[in-house]
Amino acid sequence: MFVSAATAPWIAVVAAAIVLCANTVESDANIKCYVCNSHNDTNCAQEKLPDHFKMECSKLNTKSDTKNYTLCRKIIQTIEPEVNGLPSDKNRIIRTCGWDASNYNNKCYHRSGFGGKQDVCTCTTDYCNSAQKTYIAFATLAAAMFAILTL
Repeated sequence: MFVSAATAPWIAVVAAAIVLCANTVESDANIKCYVCNSHNDTNCAQEKLPDHFKMECSKLNTKSDTKNYTLCRKIIQTIEPEVNGLPSDKNRIIRTCGWDASNYNNKCYHRSGFGGKQDVCTCTTDYCNSAQKTYIAFATLAAAMFAILTL
């Protein structure tokens, strides 16, 4: 088969686009996050996390339940022990993989209800759910806003 000089650049562009798309799908499918819960292991609340919390998210899939993990998530959970009778380890930090494709990608949001509240931040790069400072600043801001609104 003969390829003319005029079509050769187009073939190169199409080939590059295919490779780029294949690499994007591969990286989404294999995102890596820190996976832990400070309720089970207090090291999960540290600023510098141990390497044993690092996990390739696809390894969380089971034979009966597979998810296309696309993001990392960090949850700061505040439990009100007087409401639900739980021990007073009021704050928990939960780091995990996620698959939510909503408007909250690379953003933080706040949820509250009977017995507690959650500040949730998501991000889409490997091990991005480790940072403390960004999440602490968000949690402080959310708590201040909540206090202002209740006054």
